Amino acid sequence: MINIAIDGYSSCGKSTIAKALAKALHYHYIDTGAMYRAIALFAVEQNFVNTDNSINQEALNHSLDHIQIDFEFNSDSGKSEVFLNGRPVEALIRNIKIAEIASKISQLRAVRNKLQHVQKILGTKKGVVMDGRDIGTVVMPQAELKIFMTADSLIRAHRRLLELKSQGKESTIEEVLDNQTKRDYEDTHRAEDPLVMAPDALLLDNSKLTPDEQLSIVLQWVKEKSVQHIYPSNS
Repeated sequence: MINIAIDGYSSCGKSTIAKALAKALHYHYIDTGAMYRAIALFAVEQNFVNTDNSINQEALNHSLDHIQIDFEFNSDSGKSEVFLNGRPVEALIRNIKIAEIASKISQLRAVRNKLQHVQKILGTKKGVVMDGRDIGTVVMPQAELKIFMTADSLIRAHRRLLELKSQGKESTIEEVLDNQTKRDYEDTHRAEDPLVMAPDALLLDNSKLTPDEQLSIVLQWVKEKSVQHIYPSNS
């Protein structure tokens, strides 16, 4: 078994490929983006988010010790779902508003310290697939396989719009593109662990790839890295 770190821009299908890999390899999948979204939801519910979407950092920092985030497998949906302080919140965190706040939340050092601590512990085990923005560079720099995902911006926006509509949430391509542009800028320009491609990561541009095609490519990478892990002299 090896560890797989997947980083990249929003709406590139990181979670899609991560879940598919975990299922195919019988690995454990960790959705770090959902962890930040859960804290964003907590901040909203506790009125720590101001009308301009800025965060009351002092209040949130004082509450971090009272936040517990877990993943539990839902046998009905066949998916791992997020729990916030023992409450299922998967359906509450998959919207544009929470995504915008999560992007701001992720810039806070205290929040990153809390979540990275948990993520790094999980990353000490083998057979982990973890996706996010700083996995290959900060959380699991020791991962045997690092992947950096990208795709054409308009294709990404259309994918996100279809995802929202499938969840019964109304939006427009203009709203999705605007949110995406803001998130990309914040992710790549934040002072705390910005989104960058690790020097030893493999680039996966899935603009024109089907889910099956990209899974096939990545499974081949897993095979190659697994051989190198067992026989280091071959690397």
